[in-house]
Amino acid sequence: MNFDSRMTGGGTLLLKGETPSPRRKWVIAGVVVAALALVAAAMMLMRGGDDAPKAGGAARGAEQVPVVSVVVPGRSAVASVVTGTGQIAARREMPVGIAGEGGIVTRVLVEAGSWVKSGQVLATVDRSVQAQTADSLAAQVRVAQADAELAKAELDRARQLVDRGFISKADVQRREATLAQTTARVRVAQAQLGETRARNQRLDIRAPAEGLVLTRGVEPGQIVSSGSGQLFRIAMGGQMEMRAQLAESDLVRVRTGMIAQVTPVGSSESFAGEVWQVAPIIDPQNRQGIARVALRFNPALRPGGFASASINVGGEQAPLLPESAVLSDGRGNFVYIVDGANKAVRRDVRVGEVSDAGVSIVSGLTGTERVVLSAGAFLNPGQTVKPQAQKAR
Repeated sequence: MNFDSRMTGGGTLLLKGETPSPRRKWVIAGVVVAALALVAAAMMLMRGGDDAPKAGGAARGAEQVPVVSVVVPGRSAVASVVTGTGQIAARREMPVGIAGEGGIVTRVLVEAGSWVKSGQVLATVDRSVQAQTADSLAAQVRVAQADAELAKAELDRARQLVDRGFISKADVQRREATLAQTTARVRVAQAQLGETRARNQRLDIRAPAEGLVLTRGVEPGQIVSSGSGQLFRIAMGGQMEMRAQLAESDLVRVRTGMIAQVTPVGSSESFAGEVWQVAPIIDPQNRQGIARVALRFNPALRPGGFASASINVGGEQAPLLPESAVLSDGRGNFVYIVDGANKAVRRDVRVGEVSDAGVSIVSGLTGTERVVLSAGAFLNPGQTVKPQAQKAR
């Protein structure tokens, strides 16, 4: 016999054509409600899983607030320095030439770089002819002296005889005149001898003052005369100077007596100097003037060499920042400061002196702001940051 059967939600087997009882209907409805509750719970769990990642993302967003190093620079004493370049030269250069008649150079006694004293012989010129002339004049002096001594002796005898009446007073007067003439001849001869000896001494080329020989332009065997020009160049006292070329705007800030540091090209050593003269004129071609810096003698300072000079023209109180804190764009130089709400704020500044110590800020900062030290290029105005204080240098 064929029959159809089915199971109810409560596990009761129903035959085909059999109607469920009311109790069975309530059981079936309860099972359906329970199933729907399970589906709703599963959906809520799924939505809760979606909200958790959103909360995690928000937390990570909070963690992405950038941490920046900030410093309160205050105000420091900043030296104002003017820089320039130029040549090293002798402060007082003395050209030395031939002062006498000239002739053939017999000896050269110094070299370039030698230190000489005032009056020291630098070179000698042949004087064989002049020496013979001096000897002749010396002999004439001796002859005139002998004549003068003879005239004096005759005058003495005549004065003794005039009282006895052997000679007249006129003879005595003639002998007095003869003595005066012979005495004058002696003086003339001595003067001529002195002149000749002085001329002979001028044949020696001598240093006019103590100093350093810069160049030597004469050799033995060379014929020299008063038209030969300079044979030696001497730096008086060995004093040097650096002729710094400065822009017109910088030159007006320089005064005599200011301290400077001079560094020759190719050397890491600096030499202290002092500005002793400021040019009274400006070159109309390049709009520059010259400040002359006096330097003490040092073998490392070679005239004609190139050097740079840093002249201390005074100081001022200003905020001092590292170069990493100062940024620039088309509007000029600026820094980022952190305000009370920990937001980055752009502040335009004017830069002053730049040195190894940092960059001085002439205007735009009072020194009490919290300035971002680095990473300013990655910030935007109004961006929230987490400041981390650093000590000012």
